[in-house]
Amino acid sequence: MKQVASLRYGVIFKKAFSDPEVFKGFVRDFLAINLEIERVETEKSFSEPVGKVASRYDLFAEDTKNRVIVDIQHVRHPDHYNRFLHYHCAAILEQAASFNEYTPPLTVFTLVVLTSGDKHQQDISVIDFDPKTLAGEPLHEIAHKVFYICPKYLNETTPQPFQEWMRAIDDSLDGQIDEATYTRSEILKIFQLIEKDTLSPEDRARMLDERREEAYRVTKYQEGKAEGKAEEARRTAHAMLKEGMDIELVCKITGLAKDDIM
Repeated sequence: MKQVASLRYGVIFKKAFSDPEVFKGFVRDFLAINLEIERVETEKSFSEPVGKVASRYDLFAEDTKNRVIVDIQHVRHPDHYNRFLHYHCAAILEQAASFNEYTPPLTVFTLVVLTSGDKHQQDISVIDFDPKTLAGEPLHEIAHKVFYICPKYLNETTPQPFQEWMRAIDDSLDGQIDEATYTRSEILKIFQLIEKDTLSPEDRARMLDERREEAYRVTKYQEGKAEGKAEEARRTAHAMLKEGMDIELVCKITGLAKDDIM
């Protein structure tokens, strides 16, 4: 068993997948295209923001035909699907050179890897931009796609080319990998790149920062949910009092103290 850093951390995921060989292998197996690139950019943003929100991509690479974005998330935000749709569209619109050039020169693919759970519990979900007939037949006019990848829900129906990548990502989360169960050279290279003994002090510090940020976000989210429930209980209590119900009974039903209601 090899001791590795978890791919749930952005710093570790970028350390592994910014390697051109790894990135090209990942793209080849998920998108069936062979990218011709020599480098992968991290923390990519455009000099001029598209719209009112500046987009920043974890991993970004493009050749003469394709622009590929890969993002890693562990905590699922409520706007998870819309957020990355926005990033994807920004990468399309950024290519517009003039008012009469609506066909971008590069096809954009966005792959979002969510290492934690998701309420939909789907291994792969896809936004396919190609128009379809009412019978569901594609017109093959627009190739842009967004892939939402959740390794936790890998199953026997997951397309075979995806399986080893998703299993490797999920296996890394507990910090141990059995290399003998993997065959792809690019995946074996990932394990070398993220081996714990090879991590720099900067890598370890950024992992710690991410852990703290994640804990803070989760705490704020839970506090927000709790406050929302309390506010809903107060509205319910006020409605009950308006109907003439006894305050003692209202407190018992809503679980609120008198001071919280009045």
